[in-house]
Formats: sequence, structure tokens, C-alpha cells
Amino acid sequence: MPRPRKWRRVCGLPNSDIFGPLDVQNVNQGLVIMTVEEYETIRLIDLEGLTQEECAESMNVARTTVQRIYNDARRKLAHSLVNGAVLKIEGGNYKLCDEPGRTWCHGRGRCHRHRGGRNFPE
Repeated sequence: MPRPRKWRRVCGLPNSDIFGPLDVQNVNQGLVIMTVEEYETIRLIDLEGLTQEECAESMNVARTTVQRIYNDARRKLAHSLVNGAVLKIEGGNYKLCDEPGRTWCHGRGRCHRHRGGRNFPE
């Protein structure tokens, strides 16, 4: 019997979930799907400047899991940029940060969910 999948903790969903070239005729042709947890690793490591260890702690998974997720996300980003494919963020195994009123996510950096902009249901 396979081991049950562990939910990855995510601070928030992206404000936009589809990216790509402006001149695409058929959006579904060559579509690259990035999961929400892949998006979160890119956000935490590349934008917020966290280490893989800090990212793993924030997402409540092992560092090796973060490393795999991050590598997959970077490969998808590169494919989208180099080949002009549309990138769509959806799906995955995640739970939104469930600490109401908390503005600092797990010890470092401002929680993406509680920043201004898009409102998330509680």
C-alpha cells in the first residue's frame, strides 16, 4: 500500500494563474501546468530569498521534497520561456495557511496570503 501523500502548506494562491506570450492563438496548445506548490517554492526561494531548508520548514515538508519540487518548477518555467508556451498554475497537494490573523509566515518573511491585493476566503 503506498504511503499517503503529505499536504504542502502554502501561504496563498497567485494573483494571476496564466502566463505566456501575447500572440498565442490557441492557449491550450503547448500548455505547461505548474502546481501551486511548485509556484510556492519559486516564490519562497527566488522571490523571498529563503533557503531550501527554510522553504521546507514553511511548507511543512522535507528539504529533499522541496528540492525536487523546485527543480520541477524551474524546468517548467524554462520550457515556457524558451519555447513560448503558456504557463498555467493549478492543482497539486496543498493546504492554504490556516493561521488567521498571522501576518508573518512561519518565522521569516511576510506571509503572501496576508499581503494586500487578492482576498482569500478563510
